[in-house]
Amino acid sequence: MKNKNLFLIDATAFCYRAFFAIHGFTTSLGQPTNAIFGFVNMLNKLIKEQSPEYLAVCFDVSRKTLRQEKFADYKIQRPPMPDGLGSQISLIKDVIKAYRLPIYEMEGYEADDVIATMAKQAKDHGFIVTVVSSDKDMLQLVDDSTKVLSPYKDEGVLYDKEKVLERYGVEPGAIPDFIALMGDSADNIPGAKGIGEKTASLLIKEFKSVDKLLANIDKVKKEKVRQILKDSIDNITMSRELAVLSDDLDIKFEEEKLRVGQPDYKELFRLFKQFEFKKFLAELPGQEEEKPQNIDIVDIEDAQVKEEISAGDILILSGSSFSGMVYCGRKRFFRVANPGKNIKQALSDGAVKKAGHDLKNLKILLFNEGVELNGIYFDTMIAAYLLNPSRSDYSLSELAWDYQNKRLAEMFDAGQCCGLIAGLLPKLESELREKSLWRLFEVTEMPLVGVLAQMQLNGIKLDTKLLDDLSRELEKRLIKLIENIYEISGAQFNINSPKQLREILFERLKLPVIKRSKTGPSTDEEVLRQLSSQHKLPAMLLEYRQLTKLKSTYVDALPVLIDPKTNRIHASFNQTGTETGRLSSNNPNLQNIPIKTDIGSKIRQAIIAASAENCLLACDYSQVELRILAHLSGDENLIEAFKAGKDIHKATAALIYNIKEGEVTDQMRVMAKRVNFGIVYGLTAYGLSRDLDIPNEEAQVFIDAYFTRYSGVKSFIEKQILRARKDGFVTTILGRRRYIPEINNKNQGIRQFAERQAVNTPIQGSASDLIKLAMVKIHDDINSSRSSATMIMQIHDELVFDILRKEAADFINLVRDRMENVLKLNVPITVSISQGQNWLEMEEKK
Repeated sequence: MKNKNLFLIDATAFCYRAFFAIHGFTTSLGQPTNAIFGFVNMLNKLIKEQSPEYLAVCFDVSRKTLRQEKFADYKIQRPPMPDGLGSQISLIKDVIKAYRLPIYEMEGYEADDVIATMAKQAKDHGFIVTVVSSDKDMLQLVDDSTKVLSPYKDEGVLYDKEKVLERYGVEPGAIPDFIALMGDSADNIPGAKGIGEKTASLLIKEFKSVDKLLANIDKVKKEKVRQILKDSIDNITMSRELAVLSDDLDIKFEEEKLRVGQPDYKELFRLFKQFEFKKFLAELPGQEEEKPQNIDIVDIEDAQVKEEISAGDILILSGSSFSGMVYCGRKRFFRVANPGKNIKQALSDGAVKKAGHDLKNLKILLFNEGVELNGIYFDTMIAAYLLNPSRSDYSLSELAWDYQNKRLAEMFDAGQCCGLIAGLLPKLESELREKSLWRLFEVTEMPLVGVLAQMQLNGIKLDTKLLDDLSRELEKRLIKLIENIYEISGAQFNINSPKQLREILFERLKLPVIKRSKTGPSTDEEVLRQLSSQHKLPAMLLEYRQLTKLKSTYVDALPVLIDPKTNRIHASFNQTGTETGRLSSNNPNLQNIPIKTDIGSKIRQAIIAASAENCLLACDYSQVELRILAHLSGDENLIEAFKAGKDIHKATAALIYNIKEGEVTDQMRVMAKRVNFGIVYGLTAYGLSRDLDIPNEEAQVFIDAYFTRYSGVKSFIEKQILRARKDGFVTTILGRRRYIPEINNKNQGIRQFAERQAVNTPIQGSASDLIKLAMVKIHDDINSSRSSATMIMQIHDELVFDILRKEAADFINLVRDRMENVLKLNVPITVSISQGQNWLEMEEKK
C-alpha cells in the first residue's frame, strides 16, 4: 500500500524571505504586495512540482514565545515585523484559504513547533512527511519518514538522513546539539562563542552528544576548545533547550482537512485582481470566466428612432461599426435594422447626451462612416481614469470586475458592452461626485474627448522629401561614425551588444567601471557621459545611439504612418496615459521629438502647413509651471516678479546673490534657471553640482539661499508632503487627484520619490488642466466662427494650429486671449505665439 504524503510549509519564514527579496510590488492604491507575490509564487511552484496529496501551512502567532521566557534575548536582534509585511500577512492567509488549504498556528509557539507536532502525528498515521523550510533546526525532524525540502535554489535541496550527514557531518537527531555548540545567529542562539561549524561537527562525532561532551570536557584534546567549552557550559545547555523543537502541542490531526482539493478559483481571481497580479491571473483556469449578461435587444426601423430618444435623454451606444451599433435609450436596448437619417440625426444632435466607452475612437469610427457624433456626455473609460489615474488598464472587463465584481471573458458583443456601460455609468458618476471630480469630468475631460477626436482626424502634413533626404544623410553619417568607432576602439564589434561593448570599454581600453548592472558593468547613457571626459569612444557611442534612435523612431517611421487617403499622419492623443493629467501620444509619439539637436530640428522642419496658402501657429505657455508654483505657493517674491514682467531667472539670481538685476551674469542666470525649474522636481545639491560642474557645497548654499528668498515655496513643498501623508493623494487647481501610495514607505529612496511626486503633481497637473480648458474653448470658437483653423498637435504646454495665412492675425488674438485668460491665477499667464510654414522656421508674433 502506497504511503500518503503530507507537506508542511513554514509560512512565516517564507513571508519574511519574500518581503525582503522582492521590491517595488504595490497596488496602484498603495497596498504592498511583495510578500504575497513571493508566497504565491512559492506555493504554485510547490504544487506544480511536488503534486502534494496533503498539505498544511503553519504560521507563528506572535513574537512572544516559550523560548523567549527561557531566554529573553532569543531572536531579540530581529526588528518588529515591518509595517509593509504586517499588512500582508492576513492577505496571504486569505490566499491560502482560497486555495482551500488548512492553516495551523498556536499562541506561544513558533511554526517550527507546530510543524514538529504535526510531523510526529502524521508519521503515527502512516504518512510520509516533507517539511518545506530552509531553517536548519528543522533538520532534527529528518528520519526514515520525514524529509526537509529547502526550496530556494533553482532545483531545491531535499534533505534526507544521508544529505544531512553529508552537509553538516552529524546525524539529524544531533542537530540540536550541533546548534547548541555553534549557535545560530539568525535566532540569536548564543552557543559557545569561538566554536564554528567544523569544530562542532567533529566534537559531536567524537562524543556523540552535548551531554556526553560536557561530562567529558577534560578529554577534549585542544586546550583552546576545552577552555571555550568550560566557559560556555550554561550557554550550551540553554542553547540546546532553545534548539529542540516541541512535538507535543495540543493539535488535532484531521486527515480529511489536510487533503489538497480544488482551489476556489473565483476567490483567487478576486484576490489576484485586488493585488493586480497579472501573471497569476493569466495562470488561473479560464473555465470560471463569466460571459457578460446577454441583453434583450429589440430591432427597430429607422423611422422608430424618434419614439426611442429625444432631447435630454442619455443614449448609451456601443459597437465597431455604424450598422452594428447597439443603443440603450429610455426604455430598452435596441438596434436599428436599416440605419438612416433619423438615427444619424439623433447621433449628431448635441441635445441628446451620449454615453459609451472610449468615445473618442467611436467618434472617429462613425466620422469615417459619414456619421457625426455630438453630445458626448459620459465616457466610462475617462471616468475610471479620473477616479484612479494609476491603473494600467481601463478596459470594460477590468471595470466590470472593479465595479460589478464580474470576471469576464474579453470576447463580448456590442449588446453586452452596452449593458456593461449601462451598469457602470451610475456607479462611476456617484463616485466622481463623491470625490469632487464631477466638475472636472463634465467641464474639461468630457468636452476634450471631442477635441482630441477632431485633432486626430485633422492629421499632420509632412514634407516627405525632406525626411527622405534626411534618412540618406543619416545613413552616410552612421556609416562614417561606425568606421571611426571601429578605428578608435581598435576592433570591429557589434555596437548594439552590451556584452561586446563592455569588453571594448573595460577590458580593451581599461576605462573605469562607473556602475554595475545584473549582467556586468553598465554601459548606459549616464556611464558613457561620465566616461566621455576620459576617452573619445564613449562620446561617439552616444552620438551613434542618438542617430540610430532618431532614424528608426522618426525619420524612417513617420512616412510609413502616412494615411494614403488623407496624405497625413494621424497621431493618437490619449487622455488616460499619464498619472498627472498630461496627454500622451502614440503612432507616432510626438511628445518626444528632440528640439535641441540638429536632427531633431530637421524632424520639426518636416512638419508643414497644409498648403502654400496656409501657415502653422505654435502657441506655447511661457514658464507656466513656475507661474502655477507662484499661484499655489503664494510666495510674495515669486508673485511680484511675474506681475512686474521680470525675467524670472534674472530676478531669482539677483535675490540669491543680493545684487541688482543688471549685475546678474549669464552664469548666475543659468544657475538660477536650473534651480527654478528643478526645485519642484526635488533638485538636490548633488544634482545641481553635477549639472553645472560646481562643488557640492556651492550648490547646497545656492539651494539654501533659494528657499530663504522664496520661503513661500518651501512652505508649499512641506504642506504638500504633509497633505499627501494625511490624505494619501494630492490635487490640482481643478481638483484632479493623484494617489501617492508610497509617501509613508520606510525605504528612504522610495519615500523621497513619492514626496517629489506629491510636490510636482499639483503643478504639472494644473498646467495640464489649464491647457485642456484652453483647447476646449478654442475648439468651440473654431466651430462657432467657421474658421479655417485646425488644431493639429498638443505637445506639453504648446498647441499647434494649421490656418489660412490671411486669417492668422485675428486667430492669434483669439488664441492668446483664450490661453491666457481661461483660468485666473494670482499671476499673469503669458503665451508666446510663432508663425511659419513649418514647425521649425517660425517667427514670433508679439
